[in-house]
Amino acid sequence: MRRLGGKEVADEIIEELKVKVSELKGKGVTPKLAILRVGNRDDDLAYERGVLKRVEPTGVEVEVTALDAEVTQSELDEVFDSINNDPKVHGILVFRPLPKGLSDEHMRRTIDSGKDVDFMDTRNMEGVLAGVPDCSAPCTAEAVMALIKHYGIETRGKKVTVVGRSLVIGKPVALLLTTANATVTVCHTKTQSIEEECKNADIIVACCGVAKMITPAFVREGQILIDVGMNVDENGKLCGDVDYEKVSEIAEAITPVPGGVGSITTAILLKHVVVNAERQV
Repeated sequence: MRRLGGKEVADEIIEELKVKVSELKGKGVTPKLAILRVGNRDDDLAYERGVLKRVEPTGVEVEVTALDAEVTQSELDEVFDSINNDPKVHGILVFRPLPKGLSDEHMRRTIDSGKDVDFMDTRNMEGVLAGVPDCSAPCTAEAVMALIKHYGIETRGKKVTVVGRSLVIGKPVALLLTTANATVTVCHTKTQSIEEECKNADIIVACCGVAKMITPAFVREGQILIDVGMNVDENGKLCGDVDYEKVSEIAEAITPVPGGVGSITTAILLKHVVVNAERQV
C-alpha cells in the first residue's frame, strides 16, 4: 500500500510561492490575505492557526479581523465591505458557517471576484464548468488535483467515483477531473448500489462527510483512494470518510487523515492570493 501524504505536496507549492512573492515584492507588491472570523469556534481557530503557520515562510501578509459572535448583521457587512474595498487585499477568507442569526448573503453577492480565494461566489463555478485554464476552483478541490499531479496519478481514461456532491468539493472536483479526461461518476449517501459504483472505479474520491463510510465493502485491489473527509470518530479522534485501517490493507494507494489532502488546502489558498496579486502587476 502506498501512502499519499500531503505535506510534501504542500511544501512543493510553498517553495514555488516563496519565489513568486519575492518577485512581487521587488515590484512593490506584497500579496495580502484578509481573514474575517466571527466568534471563536474551535475549528475556525484551528484553521486560522494553520494558515498563520503555513504563511510565515512565504512572505504573504495576513491580517485577521475577529468579530464578536454577537455582532449585528449590518456591522458584519460594513466590516466586510471595508476589507473587500481595500486595494491592498488580494484574497479574502471568511470562516463559515457564521454564528446563528447571521447571513453571508451580502458577502457572497458583493465579494470582488479577484479576491475570492475560497469560492464564496458560486458564479465562479462557471469558469470551472467551462474548463477555463488557471481558473481558481475551491481550495480543497484544487488540493485533490495537486495531489494527483504530484504523485503522477493517471486520470486520462480512468474511471473515477466521487462520493459527495457539495459545491465546496464534490461537484467542483468532479468537473476538474472531467477536464483532466477522467470518466466521472458522482455518488452520494442516497445512491443505490453505491458499493458497486465504488468498486467499478479506478480512483475513489471520498468527500461525503460521513466518518469511515468507505469500508472494505466499497473497494477492491488496485484502487487509489483520496480521502477528503474531516470527521471525529467515536473515540474523539480525527478521521476521514474512509476506514483507513481496514481499507489500506486492500487499496493500492490511499491518503491519510490527518496528513493528506487537508495539508495541501492551505497552500492552495495562499497560491490563490499570490495569483491574484500577480494579476495586478
